[in-house]
Amino acid sequence: MSEDKPAETVENTPNYRQSLQVLEVITRLLWPSVSCRLQFEGKTSFGMSVFNLGNAIMGSGILGLAYAMANAGVVLFLLLLTVVAVLSSYSIHLLLKSSGIVGIRAYEQLGYRAFGTPGKMAAGIAITLQNIGAMSSYLYIVKYEMPLVIQAFLKVDKPAGEWYLNGNYLVIIVSIAIILPLALMKQLGYLGYTSGFSLSCMVFFLIAVIYKKFNVPCPFTDFSFNATSTTSWMNVTDPGGEEDPACIPKMANLNSQTAYTIPILAFAFVCHPEVLPIYTELRNATKKKMQHVANISIAIMYIMYFLAALFGYLTFYGEVEAELLHTYSRIDPYDTLILCVRVAVLTAVTLTVPIVLFPVRRAIQQMAFPNKTFYWPRHIAIAFILLLFINLLVIFAPNILGIFGIIGATSAPCLIFIFPAVFYIRIVPKEEEPLRSFPKILAACFAGIGFLFMTMSLSFIIIDWTTGTSKASSGH
Repeated sequence: MSEDKPAETVENTPNYRQSLQVLEVITRLLWPSVSCRLQFEGKTSFGMSVFNLGNAIMGSGILGLAYAMANAGVVLFLLLLTVVAVLSSYSIHLLLKSSGIVGIRAYEQLGYRAFGTPGKMAAGIAITLQNIGAMSSYLYIVKYEMPLVIQAFLKVDKPAGEWYLNGNYLVIIVSIAIILPLALMKQLGYLGYTSGFSLSCMVFFLIAVIYKKFNVPCPFTDFSFNATSTTSWMNVTDPGGEEDPACIPKMANLNSQTAYTIPILAFAFVCHPEVLPIYTELRNATKKKMQHVANISIAIMYIMYFLAALFGYLTFYGEVEAELLHTYSRIDPYDTLILCVRVAVLTAVTLTVPIVLFPVRRAIQQMAFPNKTFYWPRHIAIAFILLLFINLLVIFAPNILGIFGIIGATSAPCLIFIFPAVFYIRIVPKEEEPLRSFPKILAACFAGIGFLFMTMSLSFIIIDWTTGTSKASSGH
């Protein structure tokens, strides 16, 4: 304790804090890709901050939630969704408390303040993995959805191996023609405006999923059989007058795929690296006000997630696939509404990839080149190598479920549970909260839950892969 006191005393002096502010301004000038928003007096309204954080939470994870519900059951899924949402809110509380004590509003820097360079590296690696997972999931959507969209526009019923209907080629073309030029920009600039469009697309997606529930009879018939077999198309009952067992929702379900439920939910709620920058932007920012922003954003996303999962599941029941939109093509690949949703989601995810790439590049620069100024060749090389790696991952990894599973089971628990808790325990002074105080014991238990989630999920996923039954280890 005697070694800590001089450091605490120095850091609480006005000169030290002023120096930190000057250094932070210089850092922002050298790495403008971090954000054009980090001003010391926030100018963003409460409502817009809710919108920004909601957009940070919302992502491609929503496409996997109906599959998660199918493999957990409605009640068990709702219970797990509620638990993950409440725990996400609590972890934001821990981050805000830690940030308020040391005056740092960057996730990696909190790690540095708590554990030095290893802490910064751990946070940087987790953020990098999380964002690589997000970018991969976006490009998976391009890989699986774009061929179906082109096929529908060209009215190609039976593809004969045309290159322009090959998802792998399309991912490479989109990456080179659209994503790479945008990712090479020095600043995010107008790309920030696509966040609003992305959220609008996801709302449109939700409305379409709810609408289609009442327009897709159960059991549905695959499109390839529609022309010849329509007998079961409009029947919800079997010949004996009983309701078809395949059309009865399961309240609780446990199978080999249930292991993916928690990782998919964790993946869907990760927004924690964005919390501190949004806090900095908030007008008249206080911890209490930012916590309200977080709670409202999480509540809105909680409702949207549950509705998307519920209506997606009640449309297809046990037939739902790991990527929900892909399932609709089995009914009618030329459905105009679903085609519009596909185009909107494709546009949104394609424009979001460069935005997600910026913080990854920043994290890599902070870990590998911490004291280097902006340098164009390095800026371009990191973007190119990242996109090349993600393209290889998307082309050669079997499907989107593996990405949701592995990233959700590793980096997501670190960013949501483990890091906020251990940073809080280390940063909050013992004089204010002793190690045996209730808040720190609660934080330690919270970190323990994170480790438990991580080990259980990884164990189940590895067992699932090794037994060869997983949909994540085989194609659609």
